[in-house]
Formats: sequence, C-alpha cells, structure tokens
Amino acid sequence: MTDKCASFPKALAAVPGAVLCALVLSAQLAIAAPAGAGLSAGFYGERVAFDIPAQPLERALTTYGEQSGVQIFFRSSQLPEGVSATLRGSFTRDQALERLLAASNLSYSYDGNNTLVIRADKILDRDSARPAMDDDGVASAPTSIIEETYVTGLRSTLSRNLAIKRFSENLVDVITAEDIGKFPDRNVADSLQRVAGVSVDRLWGEGRDVNIRGTDKDINRTLLNGQHVASAYWWANDNLSRGFNYSTLASELVQSLEVHKTSRADLDEGSIGGAVLVRTRKPLDMAPLEAHLSLGQQYSELAESWDPQGSFLGSWKSADQTLGLLASANWQNRGGRRDGLETFADNNLYRIVDTAGNSTDNVYAIWGGGSAVLQQQRTHITSNLTLQWAPHERWDSSLNLLRSRLDIDNSNHNFLFSPGGYKLREELPVTVERPRYLPAGDGNLSLVGGTLTNADSTGAILDSIHRQAYIDTAVNDLDIHYRGSHWHSHMQLGSTDARGGTERDRLYRFTGNSRVAFRLDRDAIETDYLDLNPLAPADLDSFSPLSRDWIRAMDNREKYAQLDFSRELDDGWLREIKFGFKFRNLTVENNLTVGSIDLDHPLWQTLQHIGLDRVSAGLSPRLSAQSATSDTLTQYAIADPDLLHSVIQPLYDEGVMQYRYDRNAYFHIRERNLAQYINVEFERGPWSGDAGVRAAGTDQVASAYRQDQLVRERNRYRDFLPSLNLYYRAAPSLVLRAAAAQVMARPNFKDLSPGMIVDPTSGSGSAGNPQLDPYRADQLDLSVEWYFGQASLLSATAFYKDISTFVYPHVSPETVDGREVFITRPQNGPGADILGLELQWQQGFANGFGILSNYTYTDASVPAPDHTRSLELPGNSRSQFNASVYFENSGFSGRLSHNYRSRSYGEIIAGSQSETAAYRQWDASLQWSLNRHMTLSAEAINLTDEVIYIRSASGIPQGFYENGRRFLLGVKLEY
Repeated sequence: MTDKCASFPKALAAVPGAVLCALVLSAQLAIAAPAGAGLSAGFYGERVAFDIPAQPLERALTTYGEQSGVQIFFRSSQLPEGVSATLRGSFTRDQALERLLAASNLSYSYDGNNTLVIRADKILDRDSARPAMDDDGVASAPTSIIEETYVTGLRSTLSRNLAIKRFSENLVDVITAEDIGKFPDRNVADSLQRVAGVSVDRLWGEGRDVNIRGTDKDINRTLLNGQHVASAYWWANDNLSRGFNYSTLASELVQSLEVHKTSRADLDEGSIGGAVLVRTRKPLDMAPLEAHLSLGQQYSELAESWDPQGSFLGSWKSADQTLGLLASANWQNRGGRRDGLETFADNNLYRIVDTAGNSTDNVYAIWGGGSAVLQQQRTHITSNLTLQWAPHERWDSSLNLLRSRLDIDNSNHNFLFSPGGYKLREELPVTVERPRYLPAGDGNLSLVGGTLTNADSTGAILDSIHRQAYIDTAVNDLDIHYRGSHWHSHMQLGSTDARGGTERDRLYRFTGNSRVAFRLDRDAIETDYLDLNPLAPADLDSFSPLSRDWIRAMDNREKYAQLDFSRELDDGWLREIKFGFKFRNLTVENNLTVGSIDLDHPLWQTLQHIGLDRVSAGLSPRLSAQSATSDTLTQYAIADPDLLHSVIQPLYDEGVMQYRYDRNAYFHIRERNLAQYINVEFERGPWSGDAGVRAAGTDQVASAYRQDQLVRERNRYRDFLPSLNLYYRAAPSLVLRAAAAQVMARPNFKDLSPGMIVDPTSGSGSAGNPQLDPYRADQLDLSVEWYFGQASLLSATAFYKDISTFVYPHVSPETVDGREVFITRPQNGPGADILGLELQWQQGFANGFGILSNYTYTDASVPAPDHTRSLELPGNSRSQFNASVYFENSGFSGRLSHNYRSRSYGEIIAGSQSETAAYRQWDASLQWSLNRHMTLSAEAINLTDEVIYIRSASGIPQGFYENGRRFLLGVKLEY
C-alpha cells in the first residue's frame, strides 16, 4: 500500500484496503482539479425525476446519487442523525439536494466530472450553488482535507441506465457512453440491438438500419440532440428514406442513447415503433481538461487484412465553469469482403416451353443468379466541435458542429446465368429441358430448375462492377436554454445536410455462349455451364453492349427552428406545463447520369471483341465456404481493375461511352412541417405522469419528369396526436406504467415521387405516389417494473398498435422507353395490428458477475395488396432475444453477448414475400485497465461466423451472404 493510503482513518479499516485506496486516490485526483471545476448550468439546471422516501440521510444521499447520475463524496460522521424529508417529483439536481440538506449544517460543491463533495462548513454562494468567489473572482478552495472524505454513491453505468429508465415518465431504455465502450459494438446501431424490441439489419456485416417493435426503419425517427439528421446512402439499390443511416455516426461521439417507446407531446412526430434520441457530449459536463485517445487495429477474416483506426476527444473549460470547448475526431480505414450466392427476381411472367413442346404460361423466372464477391475499402472520418457558454446559472448555450465523410471504393464480381435477362428473352425463347416449378404465393408458378438450351446464345455473364462511392453528412446546431425562477425557455436552430451516391459505378460485362443446367432450392443455388469453363477467361469472349456507368447523387437538406416554454407549478397536483413550436423545411433530390455504349461509334467493333482474357489477371478467391453445396460455383475468372482501365478506358475516352442525364430517375421533394404542442406533467401521491397533444401540419410538393415533362404535385394534411403517460409507484421498488397515444409517420421519399426509377439489377421499376396519406396508428402500452437490487430489474411490457392505414406496393405493367416493364407503385390500403410483449431481466451477482437479457415477441400481419391472403409486416421478427454475461472488477472487464432474431420479412416480389432466415450472433469484448490512464481492449465480432440467408416465402433463394469474423485490438489513453 502506498504512503498516500497510510493515513486512512481507522473507522474505514473495515473497507478492503486496495479498493479504498483506489477510491480515495480517485477522489484526490478529482478534488485536486483546478478550483471551480464543475458541472454546467445545463446539467445541474436540468430537471430529474426523484423518488426518495424518508430515511437516514446517508441512505438518502446514496439514493440521490443513483437517481441524479452524480458521484457523491462525504464523511459519514459529519452527517446528522435523524431522517431526511421525503423527496418526490421533478426537480433540478440543485433543488433536490437543497431539500435533502435543508435541516442540516452541510454545504456542497461541484468538483468536476459529475462529482459532489458534501462538507460540514458553509463556503458556498447558495444562490448559484457554485464555489464561493474571492475578491478576485477566483473560486475559494475547500477547507476540508481529502483524508476526511468518504466516497459513496458510486454506481455502475448499468445502475445509471436503470435509474433514468425508472424515473422517466414515459417508457424509455437508455444506453450511456461507458456502456457503448464496454460492449463489442463498432457503431451506434450495434449498441441499440441490445435494447428490448430493437432489431438491426446486418446485411453488410455491421448495423446500419434499426427496426423498433416490428416496424420498419423508415417509419421510426432518430434524433441527434433532439433534431433530425439528414441521411443518404451509396448503394445502387438504396433510395433516400426517412430512416437514419447509422454507419455514418461514430460511437465515440455519443454520450447516451435513449429509445423512447411511448410518445410525448414534446417529442417529434414521425415514429410508429419508437424514437431514438442520440445525445452528444458537452464540455461543461466534463473535467476542466480532459483528453481521450483510442488507437486500434481491426482484422477482417474474409478480407485477410489488418486495418487501422483511431479516435481523439479533447475537452476544456474555464476556471469559472462558464465557457467550454470540445473537439473530437474519429478515423477508420477498413477493408472488407462479402461472399454471396444470389438471385435477382422481378415481377415478369413468361411462357415456358419444354423440349417436348409442352408450354406453361404465367411463370416467374429470375432475371439472373449465381456467385458474387464484394471487395471493399472504406475510409470514415467524423469530426465534432462543441462550444458551450453558460455565463450565468440561468443561461446555457451550445453550438454543435458535426461532419462525417465516408468514402467507399468497392468492386463486385458476379458470375451469373440469366434466364429472364437473356435466354427467355431471345427472339425465339429457348426451350427448357426438364423444367422444375414451385408455386408462388399469388397462384402462379416459379421456374426453379432445368436446363436452358441453345449453346449458341448467351449463357454465362461476368459482371465486373467498380464503384467510387461516398456519403457526406453535416450538422450545425445552436441550442439555448434559459431557466428562470418559474418560467423556462428553450430555443434550437440549425441545419443538416447529407449527400451520397457514386462518382463512378462502372459495370463491365463479359458474356459467353453456353447451355446452363441450374437448380434453385431453399439452401442451394447450383449451376453447370455445359459449354464453357468459368475458370477459363477466354471462354467469355464478348464485351456486352449493356456495359454502363452511373453517376448518382442523393441530396437531403433540412433547416429547423424550435421554441419551447415551460412553467413549474408548485400548487396542487399539476407539476409543470410546457408548450412549444417547431418548424422544419426539408428538401430531398435524386439525380442520375447514365453512361451507355454508343453502338454507332466505329470503335464499338473493336470493343465488342475484347474478351475477359484481355483484362483478367487470375481467379477469384474460393467463395461461400459455408453456404455452397458441391454443385455451387465457388471460383471463376475475374477482371483486373488496372487492366480494365488500360485496355477499355481509352476506348471510352474516345467516345464509345456516351453520357446522358436520366430524367426518369430525377425527383425533388420539398416538405414543410409545422408542429405545435402542449404538455402537462402532474403528480398526486404515488401517481404521476403527463398528458398532451401535438398538432402536426405537412405541406409537400413533389416534382419529377413524366414523358419528358417536369410535373409537380402538392399534398397537404394535418394530424392531431394526443398522448398520455401514467406512472404509479406501487412500492419503493415496484413501478406500474400505462400509456396511450396516437402517432403518425410520413411516407418514404421515394414513395412520393411522381416519376419512376428502374431497378439497376432486375430491370423492373418503381414509381411513387405524391398523394399518399401518412401511416397513422393508435397505440397502448402496459408495463410492470421491479427494481429488486442494485443494477437489477425484472420487467414486462405489453404493447398494442393499431395501424389504421398502411402503404402497399401495387404492381402493374407499364411501357418505359418502348418496352414493357412491371412497375411497382405505392398505394394506401388497410392497416395492420401489432401485438407484442417485452421481457427484461438484468441482475448483478456477487464477485463482479452479472447478466443483461431481454426477449421481445411481436405478432403483426397485413393483408396482401390483392386482398387474397395475409402477409407478415415488413421489418418484423416475431421473436428477438438478447443476452450479455459480464464480469467487472477494478482492473478487468469482459462481456460475452448473444443476439438472436427470428425470421424477418420484406417486400413482395415474384408473387411471394421476401424472408430473411433466423439469425444469431455471438460477440465478445475484454478490457484491461493497466492504470487510470491506459486501457487495453480486445474484441471479436461474429464469433461463430454466421451466414445471412434470404429466401422468398415459396422457397426460392434470394441471397446467402457471408461477412466473416472480425477481431479488434486497441489501446485507450485518458487524461
């Protein structure tokens, strides 16, 4: 034991020496900070729900620490005997503490990093609850010495999360920054999957899109510091949506995540399942001078590459706690590979003729299918600058600037057979030897096997696709709070912009003639090219005139202004009344420039005879090790990017590739939203809650080209959204809740366009409907929560959602550029019912062990567009289960996490609904604290190397994807 630990008072001898030494040294470091180090006006002026019964003051202060999120230092012998006053209701941290200490001779001061020191002297300016100032305006030093201070109220992050959940009026789950760092999660979406009722799309190996309580990502909102963040995407098949692309947000920026599952009038409209609030860090809530540096290496097993990543966060605040500056940056460079076996279905129907001359009408056939490999290199840079100014205890203002840049360079190689794209579209369609069929969900048949004849027509395709993609995101936000004696006001102004797409998306297609035998099964995509060898590049001897280039830009811009007022009501059962206004002006725009082969150019005769052998440098890796069968194609000749550039690009530069602006892909939507609300908080005895109503008006103008004419259509609607949250304290550790609300979500942007976009893969198309009504729903929640110990919870929540109107795709044939294409247009139709149950168990055991677990069951269905059957709700999984076992002590922590999601559902195509098979994933993380400044970490993602299987409900495979394992080693330095 060090000398500094030698002078412990004998009264503390019962506390284990090593632990006590760590606590006291930690206290000394905190109190030795520059005078005046403390909490921001925004933090200690923020209202918190307290429920502290009358009890000895020592226990009351401990409970205060748990409910307020503050660490408390005091000496037990200084506390007066007797019982504290009962404290129930919503108070600022200062107000609550003043009431607890009112009958004592104790004072308190803030000493940085959310820490309170209780003393038996009076050195404070009690009007401001800050350290008293001397004649020169410098904070007076505390008179008590550190050795006389005992530390209590130190809570784990899990306790803090539960305290916020427990005392919130509405139903909310919380994850704080420390928890994000201890889970094996690489972005915010991966962290959210640990919350009951939340599921995450991991098609790209990490979380990108979030579904809540059985509802799709597009009808749930994500808010950053209370405001929407513009999102964009880069993938060719993605469209602008109201969902949030979590891959653009670095977890290092986040202070806390809140998943609000019941509505409040002062919470933005636009969510059916729930809303996610992401809160970033503020400098006046941190130590006077604080720095965090994280460095690491990530190994991707499939890509066989080590890639660096790093992050930095620095924070400073003035000695008088009135000015703070925080800057952070996150950099990640990552290589990746995804192996896929996939088919591309569409809604086209064919007549199939077998070799005996028998014909079968109205048969679905895939456009194409085969083996694919995606190789990707991405660089992600995120930066954040926050300036906070609190010149007086009543004022707190923050300027937050966020920038994110994601660059994605990737190459796709797809070796395909193409019945719907080539063989069945020939002038005299080929016959099919021994055709096999499966029934589709709409009564038609699907072709799933046989031999496509005619050895002299295109039977094999090698698509070599090279993309230079990007996503840029920006947020500029000014947030001002004023807290008077009774009236409080809040103003927030800002803008957010996102731009994503491709600077180049070049498809080089090589073809070879062959007959093809194929078999499609729930678990198999098998092909046999009877007249060529996929390993021989010379066998694909033609360059396709369908080779192309896409230059796409998706823009999403928004400006907003919000004004809120509230007044505390001390009389009767009314606690607070709050009202406010919010205006949002947003525009989204989609643009596409298409490069296509000029068949009249004289150099086309040269280009069309360039085969794969001229640009190939070898074979693909062996692919799909887990999902392939013995008859699956797992290796083939591929193109080399450098050879493509040196052999083909000069011909493009001579004019063989001609570019034109695609008017059919253009749309522009201007939307203005004006919302007003009023909300009342109330409390009487063990009952409390809030009730309010939000009025939301929407004015949309959608523009697009139709038959080369720019058309505009306008739509207006208004919604009145009442909400009620009831909270009943049945016992000190037992809480009952009930909530009811009407909610709405506006249609997705791509659904509102009066124009049309042709799907780049299948050849089918989609168009919008500017007159769509929003999704609207009535919802009811009932819950019981038992907080039976520290960091421990048992709870059950039943929820019901009656979605009165839904948006359905309607498929019909239309003529586009002289050819018939099946176009899918959205329409309003009958709604859906969602009935669900959430169960949570969280408990800390002895010796540092604990468990966090939750299970969600969701039953939801919707009628099919043709009203002949019932379909599953898109985005829903009936069962979700999350569990994490953890161990923590003073120097080591470890977590093993399991995530399970049952079958989930997607769009209807080729007469059947798409289904993603049940998916489970194991992750693990370890952390070693070498000292208070340095921590080593190791993480493993997807330990069991799971495969994502996507099929139609009728059993036709759509995609089997392998992302592989990832391993990370890192070091964190803190000052």
